[in-house]
Amino acid sequence: MSACKRLLYIVKHRGIWPSIWRRNVTTWSPVGAAFNAKPHRRLELFEKNVGLFGVPELSSPAGFEVTTKRALKDTQELVDKVCSSPPGAVTVETFDQLSDGLCKVADLADFVKVAHPDPSFREAAEKTCIEIGTVVEKLNTNVDLCRSLKNLLDNKEVLAQLDPETRKVAELFMFDFAISGIHLDEKLRKEAVKLHVKLLDLNNEFLMGSHLPNRIAKSAIPEHIHCHFATEGSFIQIGGLHAESSNDLVREVAYRIFLYPNADLMECLEELLKCRNKLAKLVGYESYAHRALQGTMAKTPETVMNFLQLLTDKLSERTAIDFEMIKDMKTKLNPRNAELMPWDPPYFSGVLRAERYNIEPSLYSPYFSLGSCMEGLNSLFTQLYGVSIMSEHPSAGEVWNDDVRKLAVVHETEGLLGYIYCDFFHRANKPHQDCHFTIRGGRQCQESGQYQLPVVVLMLSLPLPTKSAPTLLTPSMMENLFHEMGHAMHSMLGRTRYQHITGTRCATDFAEVPSILMEYFATDYRVVNQFARHYQTGQPLPQSMVARLCESKKVCGAADTQLQIFYSALDQMYHGKPQNRSTTDILKDMQQKFYGLPYTPNTAWQLRFSHLIGYGAKYYSYLMSRAVASMVWKQCFVQDPLNRDMGERYRREMLAHGGGKEPMLMVEGMLQRQPTIEDFVDALVTDLNPDFETFIMDSTS
Repeated sequence: MSACKRLLYIVKHRGIWPSIWRRNVTTWSPVGAAFNAKPHRRLELFEKNVGLFGVPELSSPAGFEVTTKRALKDTQELVDKVCSSPPGAVTVETFDQLSDGLCKVADLADFVKVAHPDPSFREAAEKTCIEIGTVVEKLNTNVDLCRSLKNLLDNKEVLAQLDPETRKVAELFMFDFAISGIHLDEKLRKEAVKLHVKLLDLNNEFLMGSHLPNRIAKSAIPEHIHCHFATEGSFIQIGGLHAESSNDLVREVAYRIFLYPNADLMECLEELLKCRNKLAKLVGYESYAHRALQGTMAKTPETVMNFLQLLTDKLSERTAIDFEMIKDMKTKLNPRNAELMPWDPPYFSGVLRAERYNIEPSLYSPYFSLGSCMEGLNSLFTQLYGVSIMSEHPSAGEVWNDDVRKLAVVHETEGLLGYIYCDFFHRANKPHQDCHFTIRGGRQCQESGQYQLPVVVLMLSLPLPTKSAPTLLTPSMMENLFHEMGHAMHSMLGRTRYQHITGTRCATDFAEVPSILMEYFATDYRVVNQFARHYQTGQPLPQSMVARLCESKKVCGAADTQLQIFYSALDQMYHGKPQNRSTTDILKDMQQKFYGLPYTPNTAWQLRFSHLIGYGAKYYSYLMSRAVASMVWKQCFVQDPLNRDMGERYRREMLAHGGGKEPMLMVEGMLQRQPTIEDFVDALVTDLNPDFETFIMDSTS
């Protein structure tokens, strides 16, 4: 064998994970080893660059222009096809193919613009997002395109021949036309398109601005706390709330400076909300919230506010007790400054948890190596669904950074279900947020007869492994990993015929259910005991430590939930009927009504409320989804979290349909009853009951 061939053989067959930490008791599985190793730069001298996600054109930033042009060319051909074809199933299939062609480019670009380390890739992706987004808005007001779909939906004879999923997808496409103003005259339709395009720019501007740090002259704050913040010449840069700092002054300064109003961003938010309201009114809705909530579990703003008010009422006594406990702890630690302020609860509730239950994260982290957590997920999925996650070596150019891992998701009888790219590690200029991105949706390709496998990315911000230890997760990091993997498996297990409804492309207040349900698995000892092993000794995590962790989560739980209620109510008010007052005045009112702690003058927390972009009028979804997840857990999994029959039922009733079935019908199918808003509220309140876990353990013993 020549030296050149020998080198190529070593690169291909030795792999990129040459060193792992040995455990005394057990050895890592392949998926565990892949994540518990320090990544090494790949030698790609002899490999062809296949392009990002295997798209050949994306081996360079210029490829985005090529893929965009091809997608737009294909789009026009499909528009011509659907407009000239008689009504039938092919109408819906062509619509979905059209949507898929645009989404495959736009969704990929949407990820690359925020996550790629190369600015030239990010800029090219951003340009693609704007270009595709503009085309989509124009298609949503294309009268001929809409007419072809209307001809199908109005033809009762043809419609009766369609299966329920196909009819549902046809109705969803028609809904997209309706909320875009297809029924308006030409002049108003053009105005609707302009508003959509303007909102794309405003959304991007607000999203970017909401994450930018604020800065203040060093001389304006006490010198002894300068070391807690980043410096830039004669300025201090503050890019977050420093909520976990034990120093009262650091938390206060961070809160006041990070939330200090920015006039330009304030104007952007005001204009964004005005445009959303104007668009909603233009297309026939009472408010933007009414438009946004169609098709969700809640359906109307009135239902959402009823849910939030009922939950507030049920929690009022518990919330008051929580705030009193937090205040007492602050008085104990700082008697000269005992007034409870908005920057205090996160820190002092953490102190209370640690004091009562000794849950110092460093005590848990050695048991939660990233590799062991991935083994745990693999084991859980195998037992519940017959699914395995397998590590694969990506080809040259397929991933955007050397530390990105690629997983194949394989079912024991159905075969390969799709791919998950794991961008788990912190790096410079990478967003500090845990996210699930759909890169490509699953669909049955009528043109080829093959199933288009879904591709997703999970993005976390974990520390890299070191020479002496693998990446070790805190309990909250471990739960976040399980949460995001819940989204990924929703995408993998859908197998819908149409990508328009694939996986997480469903109602927002249902989309969070599978991910939140995974948090319950992540804190159940019967699940945790299968994977939580000390990375050096192999010793299992003691059951008492898991029990303390579960109990600690309930400490100040009512106050934490009340904060989410406040955010949800604020979101509803911003997207309801215009009130002719500033966003700050609305915030003051909602904070007093739904939270209780005083508003801090000259702050504008709403300018950091980045969820207003992706979750506008739907931030309540986290609370409602948690309620549903709680009910599913208690009724279906708490007796046996590894029950295969229940896992199959869960897949069949909730995961399989994506957005192809009414969300409440999926919940009813799983629970085998019709839940009410009162049931949702009771589920959340019961979760905060300190005796609940004890009751469950007693009932299962």
